[in-house]
Amino acid sequence: MIKLLKPKTDFIGFLMVAGLLCLNLHLYAQEQEIEVTPEDLEMEKEYSPYAGISYPDKVLFGELHLHTKFSPDAGLIGTTLSVDDAYRFASGESVISNSGQRVQLIRPLDFSIVSDHAEYIGLAPMIRNSDPVLLADPYGKWLHDKFRSGGEGAMEAFSAILVDATTGTSRFSSDDAMRSIWNDFVHTADKYNQPGVFTAFTGFEWSSVPDGNNIHRVVIFADGADKTSQVLPFGVFDSEDPEDLWGYLENYEQKTGGTAIALAHNGNLSNGTMFTSEDFKGNKITKAYAERRMRWEPIYEVTQMKGDGEAHPFLSPDDEFADFENWDVSNLTGSAPKEDWMLKHEYARSALKLGLEIKQDIGANPFKIGFAGATDAHTGLATTREENYFGKYAKTEPKPDRHNYEVIPATDPALRIVTSQELASGLTAVWSRENTRMDLVDAMKRKEIYTTTGTRMVVRLFAGWDFKPDEITRHDFAKQGYLRGVPMGGDLYDAPSGQAPKFLIRAIKDPDGANLDRIQIIKGWVDSSGKAQERIYDVAVSDERKIGKDGRCKEPVGSTVDIETATYTNTIGDPVLATWWEDPDFDPSLDAFYYVRVLEIPTPRWTTYDAAFYNVPLPEKVPATIQDRAYTSAVWYTPSK
Repeated sequence: MIKLLKPKTDFIGFLMVAGLLCLNLHLYAQEQEIEVTPEDLEMEKEYSPYAGISYPDKVLFGELHLHTKFSPDAGLIGTTLSVDDAYRFASGESVISNSGQRVQLIRPLDFSIVSDHAEYIGLAPMIRNSDPVLLADPYGKWLHDKFRSGGEGAMEAFSAILVDATTGTSRFSSDDAMRSIWNDFVHTADKYNQPGVFTAFTGFEWSSVPDGNNIHRVVIFADGADKTSQVLPFGVFDSEDPEDLWGYLENYEQKTGGTAIALAHNGNLSNGTMFTSEDFKGNKITKAYAERRMRWEPIYEVTQMKGDGEAHPFLSPDDEFADFENWDVSNLTGSAPKEDWMLKHEYARSALKLGLEIKQDIGANPFKIGFAGATDAHTGLATTREENYFGKYAKTEPKPDRHNYEVIPATDPALRIVTSQELASGLTAVWSRENTRMDLVDAMKRKEIYTTTGTRMVVRLFAGWDFKPDEITRHDFAKQGYLRGVPMGGDLYDAPSGQAPKFLIRAIKDPDGANLDRIQIIKGWVDSSGKAQERIYDVAVSDERKIGKDGRCKEPVGSTVDIETATYTNTIGDPVLATWWEDPDFDPSLDAFYYVRVLEIPTPRWTTYDAAFYNVPLPEKVPATIQDRAYTSAVWYTPSK
């Protein structure tokens, strides 16, 4: 460390000398490639302890996957809300829903995206408006006439569009029409983007469905219309291969100087194709593939309306909370049943474990993912709370008979999914210094994010080697976490002799929601034989319950839910849980990951709110109560850097 001496001279002279010293120190550091610490540059102690703080100090909640009437599978089946409507609603305004009901969020979101499908984007409005470009194309005119005829004709046309998307075959194409629609998209996002207040992202969904298996990705741009208008959305008609999408993102950055990433769709409808040891062409993945995938797809949609994808009881039989809102009967089109072997390649926890195993073989981890969540609503309405759920489609907005609408129709009744099985989730929470496009995307790239299944719990996680138990009560525990450890999404290397990772964790309830049940750490590691293992530790529990020597609290938190009236009270659970924890089973020679799961106390499920509001029976296929939860991105430990 370089020590600076305080010059004995007048104040002006002091400033001149100090400036020269700081400049020389900066230049020296650049030449020597050393890190200059804050202490090196401190001429004399500042009174304000917050001067110069640059670490993330606020959590921002938002939506990363949302559709409007410009998606064919929304606009052609009743969605009328526009891109403008979606951003207005996300930023806190009251709007009239597709079914004519007034709807508003309990609090505005901090950021949102409109990610309409790239395939046939804007087709629905073109049909409604009898667009001349559409009518000039024979296939476009056929679609127009069939839809306008209604009934079986409309269904025939809609089925044709689904076949096109599934097979990757475009039978109507107009770059001029797409460019016009896309320009409206990017400029609308800019109109609603207010740095520091509300971030409106530009994006789209790439919708590859090989053999009916969902491997979609949502593209997120960190830029404004000056850059995003230079390209057109990349769809499955361009390629079904994710690597070609990465090429598109790479070309975008090279062409515009901008920044873009992709969010991988939750994999529970992929029938084992989201996380595999092979690429799209069937070749064994390589180190270059793994590094490229994590460069362009740093985050994964763990939870959304089409099922929760954190864990599955078949994969984690010792996890009593793994059986949470799983969709595990078929692929996206309902054309093929789920088989047990597929599950390992669909869920986030097993993906983290697979990533460690593959790393042992190729030297890089292809599934070192950050945890995000979204709605995937096709209504333009990013509603996530159980008591304010406006459905995935316009036809399933609140009404007495919405529970049995077939979301995934299938010839085999056992493979069908109905509306009552939808989740009201989820949200992405981002730790950031500022609410801007670039700050948020930077946080996503470093994986300093977590997801919730709809509520706005605040969760912080730090890992390091020398944290002490009493530091969890420090007012500046976050500052210490950044100075001496790493946050969620970070990496620990080469454990000091005799040391195990130590964690500081805090969780605070949603101010308008339920108390907390418990904090858990989920650990995964690769044993000496190269096989991935997992273990769950309860590290903080509410209501003075006890954690046993095995690291688990067997006593449930209980429930205050009145199912008939769809109400609950916060007379159980705690509003805040915080803990220090050290891994008691640490082996410094083995790769490992750790992430946090926070559970709320039971509350009424959205279907229970429906039953009480409309005085209808509870659906049989789903539970009456739910324990909303948060999942943080992991911290990874590597024996050797």
